[in-house]
Amino acid sequence: PAVTPPSLAMVGRQSMLLDKAATLSLGVLASLCLMSLQAAKSAFAIQRPHCHTPRALPSTAADCPQAFPHANSAGLATAAAGVALVTAAIAVRRPRRKLPCCFALDVARTRADFPALQQEVKPGVPLVYLDNAATSQKPKQVLDELHRFYSYDNSNVHRGMHTLSIRSTEAFEGARAKVAKFVNAADPKEIVFTRNATEAINLVARTWGSANMRSGDEIVLSVMEHHSNLVPWQLLAEASGATLKFARLRPNGTLDLEQLESLIGAKTKLVAVCHVSNVLGCVNPVGRIAECAHAVGAKLLVDACQSVPHMPVDVQNLGADWLVASSHKMCGPTGIGFLWGRADILRSSPPFLGGGEMIDEVTLERSTYNDIPHRFEAGTPAFAEAVALGAACDYLSALGMQDIAQREHELTEHLWKRVSELPGVILYGPTPAEEPNRASLVCFNVEGCHANDLATLVDQDRGIAMRSGHHCTQPLHAELGISASARLSAYFYNTIEEIDSAVDALESAIAMARGDSSGADGADGLDPAMAAALNA
Repeated sequence: PAVTPPSLAMVGRQSMLLDKAATLSLGVLASLCLMSLQAAKSAFAIQRPHCHTPRALPSTAADCPQAFPHANSAGLATAAAGVALVTAAIAVRRPRRKLPCCFALDVARTRADFPALQQEVKPGVPLVYLDNAATSQKPKQVLDELHRFYSYDNSNVHRGMHTLSIRSTEAFEGARAKVAKFVNAADPKEIVFTRNATEAINLVARTWGSANMRSGDEIVLSVMEHHSNLVPWQLLAEASGATLKFARLRPNGTLDLEQLESLIGAKTKLVAVCHVSNVLGCVNPVGRIAECAHAVGAKLLVDACQSVPHMPVDVQNLGADWLVASSHKMCGPTGIGFLWGRADILRSSPPFLGGGEMIDEVTLERSTYNDIPHRFEAGTPAFAEAVALGAACDYLSALGMQDIAQREHELTEHLWKRVSELPGVILYGPTPAEEPNRASLVCFNVEGCHANDLATLVDQDRGIAMRSGHHCTQPLHAELGISASARLSAYFYNTIEEIDSAVDALESAIAMARGDSSGADGADGLDPAMAAALNA
């Protein structure tokens, strides 16, 4: 049978590496190239029965007769023209690694999607939002979808045969499919919508945990866990008689993996760790932890609130048994999160809450329960928020999670460098040199200054949104010997200039907090109450 000659499109894909300034002219070249190749396809008549190995592509026009020996003269001419055009396009490209970060991700255009980023916190003082580890801002695509849904499709899901109910149900289940695709779940049924990641962890603790944990069993955690991945297990341990064990830190603020592995043994039933620390910024080796846990028959739960919004996450390759994340940290609305769990584990777990939707049949004496995921979604779900979360997944996927991660790595390097230059600063967690893939956040303290004072001053002075406190990690702060810390956390829509503004504001705030008026350039811009408090 006639076999279509190998397409040169794979060569054309290298046009993605072109310099931004040459995009228009090279786009014309690419269009001409495709036209030439299409004509070449119709002219070729290559007989290669039972062969599925593509020919080597010609690198120059002169190579075409050897590459396509059975092509007629018209085919060779069009192939030669196509190769010449592709060669010209590739000749003016630059390697991807040398491109500025804005080439892969148009930051100025992306920032325009976020209404909150366009505001001033007071006249003449634009908002600099660097509190993304607490929650992200929302793009208008997500806001518009939430408004559209409430305006036109609002109706309770799964409970009606009329048009609006059908549309609402389709949108709700479509959102589940989008979340499943976003984390590469094997089946949308493995996605359970919850109020937030905290509820998702409690769901696992109250269902699988209550059914399987017994006195003498062990739960292994780390000292860096968010309270949401600690308190539910404390409650389960109190109820079941299980024992909690904790992995510690290395001196550079990363997880002591060897010590964690030494805690996992025959009595271990569960290991629960964060994928990325919301204070230290380190990325924990979940794959290796999963292998160690599964080797003794234990399960692994991963808190992915600080990873799913910032990097590609593939639950099928991660090795975990459950994974939780929150919508509001990934450009979605508040009030909804999700639990991913392996289908067999979810099906073997008892229900979480009782009520409507999670049932199969109900009599006065007993009830039977629905299949997953509905058996864990009692009552009316946050279906509008789920639809908006689906829109957030679409938005992030369109940007490209790998491009988002690369953008944030560049921001992290600059953020760490600038903060480390502050006088008397103490930073927590590994440096970007020690862990290049660390999160785009920096937690720190400054000698002689309380974190809360610094956060208040930079907000009042320069409109910097910076978090301060214990960040829901009191045990970790105790491990570090501190009661609070300041945290700057960037997302893909932040800029180098914003980081510079934040650090400049911190320099001024440090001077004000220490009583050095010579460095307090913005002191006159403070609210009167704040200025009075500083002078007191």
